[in-house]
Amino acid sequence: MSRLNIHGIRAIYRFEMARTFRTITQSIVAPVLTTSLYFIVFGTAIGSRMGNIDGVTYGAFIIPGLVMLSLLSESISNASFGIYMPKWSGTIYELLSAPVSWIEVLLGYVGAAATKSVMLGLLILLTARFFVPYHIAHPLWMIGFLLLTAVTFSLFGFIIGLWADNFQKLQVIPLLVVTPLTFLGGAFYSINMLPPLWQTVSLVNPVVYLISGFRWAFYGVADVHIAVSTGMTLVFMMACLGFIWWVFKTGYRLRR
Repeated sequence: MSRLNIHGIRAIYRFEMARTFRTITQSIVAPVLTTSLYFIVFGTAIGSRMGNIDGVTYGAFIIPGLVMLSLLSESISNASFGIYMPKWSGTIYELLSAPVSWIEVLLGYVGAAATKSVMLGLLILLTARFFVPYHIAHPLWMIGFLLLTAVTFSLFGFIIGLWADNFQKLQVIPLLVVTPLTFLGGAFYSINMLPPLWQTVSLVNPVVYLISGFRWAFYGVADVHIAVSTGMTLVFMMACLGFIWWVFKTGYRLRR
């Protein structure tokens, strides 16, 4: 196996990270402020009038869900926009003719998108301290699940960027599929609070496993066993990797 082109990976990664800091208001500040509003409305105003859920105050209970809500949307947005822009501008041909393999391209773009998402997730956790007291029972699991989710959905966003042929399509799946699934995936409630039929229906939603696993890392309580949550996320990640490999091998959607 040939060695990875570290210089190529670094060039793509640094370019994408530089774009983030050029647009820091919309990339970092806006999501943090939006999530802060959720903490104010749901965590403080409404949470003070609600009882505990699984022994956790409501304000603290929704923190993992809110972090996941931002993490999923930002991972998809960063990765999809990163690979779509070269297609739109025509510079994708420079990338395809450069001495970099599909793995190196993937590492550069997805690595940068996942880094931005993890930074955002940690900033939201720090911001939550100003509104709601919380603790993290399994900090290593929390970091691990944060990284796994960021990488997985950055891969998914990369696929959306490959598929899209206009700016509108970049927003279709995040707005019409991912965001509703996140709100219905237990971000603001435990699925155990639902009637038995709807608990079963909720298990079809893949976001349930992400939020449940992340919440377990905080409080040791979950709607789904942590092993199942981790396994489902890994399966989705491997499916995304397989599809991306096929795209680069066939050249599908790499050109306008």
